[in-house]
Amino acid sequence: MALLDARGIVKTFGKLTALNGADLSIAENEFHGLIGPNGSGKSTLMKCVAGAEAPTSGTIHFAGRDITGASPSERARAGMSLKFQITSVLPTLTLYDNILLALQAKTSLTGLIFSRTRGTLHDKVMGMLEQFRLADRADAPASALSHGQQQWLEIAMALASEPKLLLLDEPTGGMSLEERRVTGELLQPIKASCSLVIVEHDLDFIRDICDRLTVLDQGAVLDSGSVQDIQSSHKVQEVYLRRA
Repeated sequence: MALLDARGIVKTFGKLTALNGADLSIAENEFHGLIGPNGSGKSTLMKCVAGAEAPTSGTIHFAGRDITGASPSERARAGMSLKFQITSVLPTLTLYDNILLALQAKTSLTGLIFSRTRGTLHDKVMGMLEQFRLADRADAPASALSHGQQQWLEIAMALASEPKLLLLDEPTGGMSLEERRVTGELLQPIKASCSLVIVEHDLDFIRDICDRLTVLDQGAVLDSGSVQDIQSSHKVQEVYLRRA
């Protein structure tokens, strides 16, 4: 059984049809890329999966449960985590406190009031910062980081809830070539415990880290399969690569 199974997703905005019967199936421990020309519906499909947008029609099942009508918070509790393209770190707080707050999101109000969690979570905070090569900046404000480092911090924050599925919308946008390479290295270890859906324009980056790709065009699935299948797909070559 697939971890995520979205079927026949339609999303309309007035007279505009952003998604027209799109399907997306994600296996456990799979890295899956969403690609397609600008305006093809990639981010809209991601938002429908995450609950940021309600599909006009279609169904979404996650971990064996119908979540089509579930709120974003309900999806998060079920094991889904989303990072949008624009970073949402708290710039005046230290890296340490950004991670700590993300971890404390699962803590009871009583525990937060009496500050019982800071000490018990210290090792986990530092472990996550180490995992994303940020431990030496733990006491620095998030605003002092480069754009790429802020993206890494936010990915670490998105993983704080130990999700079953992480959704990333263009995480390498604005990064240097070296930062993109490192981002791929940083994401690989999470595969042992978390599936990934990633919207990305950098085809070299997405080919290097993904097991499967789904290609959207004009709101519908053009093709879906292994990286090798998509690379050799005549439909993709004719429609996507020509327009990208």
